Amino acid sequence: MTSEVRAVAGRPTFEFQPHNCFACGELNEHGLKLQLHLEERRSWTEFVLEDRFEGWQGVTHGGIIATILDEVMAWALVAEDNWGVTARMSLEFKRPVAVGTQVRAEGWIVRNRRRLIDTAGQVVDADGNVLATAEAVYVAAGEERKRELIERYGVRIKYARDTGEGISK
Repeated sequence: MTSEVRAVAGRPTFEFQPHNCFACGELNEHGLKLQLHLEERRSWTEFVLEDRFEGWQGVTHGGIIATILDEVMAWALVAEDNWGVTARMSLEFKRPVAVGTQVRAEGWIVRNRRRLIDTAGQVVDADGNVLATAEAVYVAAGEERKRELIERYGVRIKYARDTGEGISK
């Protein structure tokens, strides 16, 4: 069994061995288990947070929102076959994110400066209201570290054709 990150037609699909990441891993019984989607220079996910992620009554804990924004911004790098770690991140909470409601988180690349990648992200509700925004800088992994991560997590990259077939890398 593998985790899968879906991509739009013509873009790669990334498959991983099951892993324990709090945000996107399927093995972490306490995690978010986010289903991530990739597009050119961006990533997104839709979810409903359970009350176990509550801070104040009825409101999702701000640290959970920060985690989700960090995840979609980081996966925007992966959509470009880049890998990196968060160097700096700032958030602005616009409105409370109620537990039990459908929301969408999006992250995208703003600027690529060699090994530093600037990103932005937001969480919106079903009506399109912006609930939280973020900006972050990621440091790209070197080629050796990238190969180590790909091997460690059993990453397979499939390139889908219009026929729906894929090839692995």
